[in-house]
Order: sequence, then structure tokens, then C-alpha cells
Amino acid sequence: MDINLNADLHCHSTASDGTLAQDDLAQRAKDNGVALWALTDHDEIAGIDVAQQAARDLGLGFTTGVEISVSFAGVTVHIVGLGFDHRHPDLVAGLAATRGGRAQRARDMAAELAKVGIKDAYEGALQYVGNPDLISRTHFARHIVDVGMARDTHDVFRKYLADNKPGFVPHKWAALRDAVSWITGAGGVAVIAHPARYGLSPTAEYALFSEFKAHGGQAVEVVTGSHSEAEYIKYADTAREFGLMASRGSDFHSPTESRIDLGTLPPLPKGLTPVWSVLRTH
Repeated sequence: MDINLNADLHCHSTASDGTLAQDDLAQRAKDNGVALWALTDHDEIAGIDVAQQAARDLGLGFTTGVEISVSFAGVTVHIVGLGFDHRHPDLVAGLAATRGGRAQRARDMAAELAKVGIKDAYEGALQYVGNPDLISRTHFARHIVDVGMARDTHDVFRKYLADNKPGFVPHKWAALRDAVSWITGAGGVAVIAHPARYGLSPTAEYALFSEFKAHGGQAVEVVTGSHSEAEYIKYADTAREFGLMASRGSDFHSPTESRIDLGTLPPLPKGLTPVWSVLRTH
């Protein structure tokens, strides 16, 4: 399969923390020249049927997707699943369990933000939530920008919502082994999402890739919206080192918030096996 294919296999809709509905994302992908698209909402597959139908109506290649939150070495890591049966019972149950606890975490975040002068943050964040089960830091960030306490959502995370900041509340997510097994058990491919974002030490990152591969993980996002050109090269080398396929995805959330638009990333570096060479598409 063509390594230069314009595949965008990481983005979010209103079913999690994106601002566009599934059919609007499909149209945007089509307009931007995407040939193969996946919707990868956080711990949620509720938007897949609408996304798949919208892609079919547009003649747009589509594969199922999800982004699962995982706790690893004291940080939150994201594992993207692609090309799976989104009705597989173990996957459905695992995602439901992972979503559990977000509401209490959100209330705890609001209490912490109130201590630094940001009042009623929980109620404010709810105004941006399409799915209350998936209230997240991004929804809080949009509210904090709206009340004038930060320039943009990136500024919010730097000031309030990153690790060790006033509004950060840790949460125990899925285990790496479980996330990978839900995806592969449903016939899909597990992918480490945007690995440069986690700030892991070289030793911890090596452990992540080693355990991921041992559990049946098969790919890593090499070209993604938060990676620099140097990081494309670094994770291309990592993919080769661990015998992983390479994925590509913008991690698009919003026309006004995202650094990279759907379908506008550079192609994968040469010499890699693209993950779409093995994906089930619809």
C-alpha cells in the first residue's frame, strides 16, 4: 500500500472532546484530500456509525478507531485502536469501564480550580460537553478561555491543567495490557499515539515500547500533529527498532484550537510499513 497515502487516522468529534460533529469531520476530511479516515474519540465509539455512513456517502475511505486512556509509569498514555469490530463485547465493556470516574474527577478539578479563583468551572465546562460521560480537561480549558483566564486552550494547559498545576487531578486509567487486548481481541491494530508528548525518560519510553510490543501492539504514530520534524525521524527509527508499523494522524479537535488541520500532515518517512497496509476498511 502507498506510503504516501493521505491517511488521517486520529481525530475527535463531539462524541468526546472535538467541536465538530461526525458528518462535518467527514466532509472536512474529504475537502482536504484525505483518502483514508478514522474517527478516534477518547474511550468512546458512539460516533462510529454516523462517521462510517458519512464517509460512505462521500466516497471516503474509512476505518474504525478509538483512543484509549492508559496509565503507565505514572503518566497518562494514549493507545489508538484502528480497524476493529466496534461491537465486540470485550472492547465495549472495557471502554465503558475506562470512562467511569470522569464525572468525579471533573468535580475534583473544579474544586481545585476554585482555589485559584476560577469559580463554577464544572458548570462552565459542561456547556462544551457533547457527551457528559466524557467530560475532560479540554472542556475545562474552553471554559477557562471563555472567562478570560487564559489566551487559548494551550495556555490553559500550561497554567492550570498539566501535571503539578493547580487544576490537575490524576486519574487511574486502563492498564496497557488491557487496552491492547481489547483492540486486538476485536480484530484491530493497537497504535501508540503521539509518543513525544509524554515526556518519558529514555528508560521509561523503552519500557513502554517493549511492553506494548509484548502485549501485541503493532504500530506507533510517527507523523502526528504534536510532533516536530525531528520527532518524525526519531519515531521512524523507533518503529524500525521495535518492528512496528507507522501511523499518521493530525489529532484534530477543532478548526480554531488544533495546530494541524485534517489531512494536512506531511507523508510518512520512507522505509516504513504504513499501518493502513493491514487495516480493515469500509
